Amino acid sequence: MSQVLHPLPPDAARVIEGLRDTGYQFNTAVADVVDNSIAADAKNISIFLKQDYRGNISLRIYDDGVGMTKDGVLNAMTYGSQVRTSKASLGKFGLGLKTGSTAFCRRLVVVSRANPEDTLITAAWDIDHVKISGKWEITIGESSPSESKFFNEVLADKAGTLVIWEKIDRIMKAYKDPTGPYAKKAFEKIIDGPNGLRQHLATVYQRFLDPADNRATNIKIALNGTPVEAWDPFCVGESELVGDENISVSMPGGSVAEFRIRAFILPRKEEFSSEEAKERARVAPANQGIYVYRENRFTHGPDWLGLFARETHMTLLRIEFSFDHRLDEAFQIDIKKSQIILDEAISVFVKEFLTPRRRAADLLSRKGARESVKKTSQNAHDGSNRNISSKEDQVIKPNIKSLDAASGEAVLVNRLGEVRLKLQIGASTRRDEVHIQTVESIDDGLLWTPAFIDGHCAVNINRGHPYYTKVYVPNLSEGVTIQGMDALLWGLSVAELNCISEDTKTTFEDLRYEVSRNLKKLVQDLPEPEF
Repeated sequence: MSQVLHPLPPDAARVIEGLRDTGYQFNTAVADVVDNSIAADAKNISIFLKQDYRGNISLRIYDDGVGMTKDGVLNAMTYGSQVRTSKASLGKFGLGLKTGSTAFCRRLVVVSRANPEDTLITAAWDIDHVKISGKWEITIGESSPSESKFFNEVLADKAGTLVIWEKIDRIMKAYKDPTGPYAKKAFEKIIDGPNGLRQHLATVYQRFLDPADNRATNIKIALNGTPVEAWDPFCVGESELVGDENISVSMPGGSVAEFRIRAFILPRKEEFSSEEAKERARVAPANQGIYVYRENRFTHGPDWLGLFARETHMTLLRIEFSFDHRLDEAFQIDIKKSQIILDEAISVFVKEFLTPRRRAADLLSRKGARESVKKTSQNAHDGSNRNISSKEDQVIKPNIKSLDAASGEAVLVNRLGEVRLKLQIGASTRRDEVHIQTVESIDDGLLWTPAFIDGHCAVNINRGHPYYTKVYVPNLSEGVTIQGMDALLWGLSVAELNCISEDTKTTFEDLRYEVSRNLKKLVQDLPEPEF
């Protein structure tokens, strides 16, 4: 049986609806449209995200780029439009305008002209029309009076392009009252929230928006009439550059490409030059990691690209990873330009580059935390010491036969007989601090260990243990809470001294080790305290 070629066009209605679910986030979709504006040599981009009195949302994106003729508009509205002349273009697959826009709206409109004197051309993808007609067809022709009015509000007497999202149905969840305070607050958060559109644009186009940065063409972006200011995640001028390398990569065919990797360690919060600088730095665990830039546009991150897990003590470390279009294939750029995958050789290099920088960031973070914990915890245990002193005579304690501070050896007589122990024997460093004393660290990472202070049964508590940092510190102002936890550890220590024997020394040590280790795991996901 002979074989023939048989055309098999996809079902228009099902495919265009299915393409709405390619995984776009709202901010990413808007950025894909902005990419097209930058590729069109725009110098000024104006974005208006508005909600009317009925709660309906509309988006308009203007640019003063080269604009398009009718043929240009048709190409721009084609799924898989023609490849751009420059491979360095931010627009890569010819899909972003359509898939990104229709992920959130059911009608995508493009209005454009290539010369100020040209007639405005309008084209529109209407998902509802495609569903009814079953055909891959758009409307195109001269702009309507309302479309011309919108265009001229910003681009009067200019060439350029206007992209409009109509019938937006996916940006916000449905509210019982779409014009009520909860809906308005949610809408405002989409624009100016910590992870809102303004912050996203400030991050993605940092190098384009910063007039002092000569790595990219300078542009201006305004959101709802207010300029978007570049956000520098590396806080240059405040941070310390601890690594900077340009790496050559041999490409198939014999060509060579490069990527650049730089490591910055931010100051601890108390060391920023000003409150404003600290606020702009956005120091938080979620902002640690690798920031990936393709052609000077932020593309992916921050995370550790699967090389490491996110850790609290890496909060101050931020990595810049920059490459150009020549490495697109090596990094497997996706259609949203929001994800990269490192090949094995580059992964090995990046991991080796990061290891000493992560160590330095960890040491700085832990040093700062130790200093802050020590300062914050001063006087916090005075109430516990007074309370235990008032009840000490009522508690059954071992008899002390001898204490040798130099050797750290104590000889006790308890209910099981005489026992020799190695433990901390010292003097109080502050008045009445004879039962509860915090120390910078304890061997094996223990949370607590029995001790003797001025001849009294006592407990040393490890300020470096995560349980102290994440549970004790946030509650230091709560006197009863601290006294309760201190009393528990002191009671366990006295009980150990009262029940230990030569045969059970190891058992008690193992118990403290296991409890301390389990508590470390249990508090792992608790937030770090604000000092």
